Amino acid sequence: MDWPTVILILGLLTIATFIGIAIEAGRQESRKTTIGAARADELRSLVARYEELAATTLDAQQRTAADVAELRARAASIEQILRTVE
Repeated sequence: MDWPTVILILGLLTIATFIGIAIEAGRQESRKTTIGAARADELRSLVARYEELAATTLDAQQRTAADVAELRARAASIEQILRTVE
C-alpha cells in the first residue's frame, strides 16, 4: 500500500471512531434523561403518599384528642358522682 491510501484509511477510521463516540454519548444522555424522568416520577409518587399519610395521621390524631377529651369529661363526672356518694 502506498502512503496516501494508508492516510485515507486512517482518516476514515478516525472519523468513524468519532462518529461512534458521538452516537454513544447521545445514547448515554438519552438514558440519563430517561432515568431522571423516572426518578422524578417516583419522587412525585413518594411525596403524594407522604401527603396522604400526613393527612391520615392528622385526622387520627384529632379523633384521638377528641376521644381523650371525652374520657376526661367522663372521668370527671364519675369522680364528682363518687364524691357526692361519699
